[in-house]
Amino acid sequence: MSKKRFGSSQVAEPPPQTWSNCVVMGRQFFVAGQTASDRQGGVTGGDSMYEQSKAVLTKIKHLVEAAGGKMDDIMKVTIFVTDIKQREEVWKARREFFTGDFPASTLVEISALATPAQKVEIEAAGVIGAAPPAPRAARKPPVRGTAAGRASRSRGATRPAARPRAR
Repeated sequence: MSKKRFGSSQVAEPPPQTWSNCVVMGRQFFVAGQTASDRQGGVTGGDSMYEQSKAVLTKIKHLVEAAGGKMDDIMKVTIFVTDIKQREEVWKARREFFTGDFPASTLVEISALATPAQKVEIEAAGVIGAAPPAPRAARKPPVRGTAAGRASRSRGATRPAARPRAR
């Protein structure tokens, strides 16, 4: 089994020989810390911790999906923020990307990120296929006299015996 690097056209590649945005080994995946930086050197989401968190989680989503996973396959996130008093904004964004059992999480306040405008960085790790399967819709039996009911009879369903007519 060997390590494989994954990228997404939606996420800028890091400079050569610095880091990988996403690597997979077997079914395990690891996403490097992502920020809300854009390709032009700015920050998506402006001064809003909530909007930056959404931008970061969107990048992570693109990388996880490129590796063959889903957001609910993420088992652990580490979140770095420059102002822990705004953590509720991060939680609000997380609720838009995860369902069911949320990943284990560590939140750390730091003095700064790579640029002064950045407020949040998130790294993630998980297992492809860890998310529970989506619930299947319950199938109702076909209603007699409808096209579905006629189709089910033509697939081998038995028809009630005809009653003899009274003369």
